[in-house]
Amino acid sequence: MATLRDLRNRIKGVKSTQQITKAMKMVAAAKLRRATEAIVSARPYTQKLSGLVSNLFTEDDKATNPFVTVRDVKKELIVVITADRGLCGAFNTNIIKETTHYVDSLKKQGIDALLFCVGKKGYDHFRKRNYEVVGNVVGLFNSLNFSYVGQILPYAIQGYLDGKFDKVTFIYNEFRSVVSQKVINTPFLPVPLEVEEGSSAELFIFEVSQKEILNALLPQYLETRLWKSLLDSNAAEHGARMTAMENATTNASELISSLKLTYNKARQAAITKELLEVVSGANALRG
Repeated sequence: MATLRDLRNRIKGVKSTQQITKAMKMVAAAKLRRATEAIVSARPYTQKLSGLVSNLFTEDDKATNPFVTVRDVKKELIVVITADRGLCGAFNTNIIKETTHYVDSLKKQGIDALLFCVGKKGYDHFRKRNYEVVGNVVGLFNSLNFSYVGQILPYAIQGYLDGKFDKVTFIYNEFRSVVSQKVINTPFLPVPLEVEEGSSAELFIFEVSQKEILNALLPQYLETRLWKSLLDSNAAEHGARMTAMENATTNASELISSLKLTYNKARQAAITKELLEVVSGANALRG
């Protein structure tokens, strides 16, 4: 049975841990606020650009433009976006599970899966298990900015155009709310655009070649899609960490209450025992 000193030390240790989880929750909340502001700021541009590119594509492009032409898939690049750190609930675990299941499904179809890992957690996991990791970027979520897109996108685009792989897929956590993140498994290349016949002709008049405009906008469109994925993952990570630290703080409070109750009972028992010993000694002297 734990002594009073052991219980005091344990209560002290849990209180110390609780202070850390409280601080981590506050830091995560501040980072989450900035991350969500970045998502809101980027949303209008992303939506407008996506709509414009969708209208620029024609039926002929589906057969001639390499960015939208569907091929027989023999090799597929999967860009896996995880966090660099833990203590964020099931954030990383969910991405790793989805990626593992997806790779297994590709193998059953005879498709080779190549992984490009963004974030240390995913990279460490898949590298140790001998997955074919062809690239990785770590540390970008410490100070996320648009320049990091240039460390990921060129490999995906050039490899796709050179035929090193026939499809590119993104797997990441989409931010829904502070307590809700959804694992997204979405095709990136070929560009998954649904084009309504005649929509571009009805909505736009082009002073230069429609194909020239499309070729100029496509790189920006792909950059924007990757940037949105990084922003979503960043916000989802902070939301998951904030929730995890809040739960940890609550659990610490409950544990402290339980330990204090045990401590008080043990202290009361010790005092009662001492009183009984004193009374017994006094009775023995009188007898």
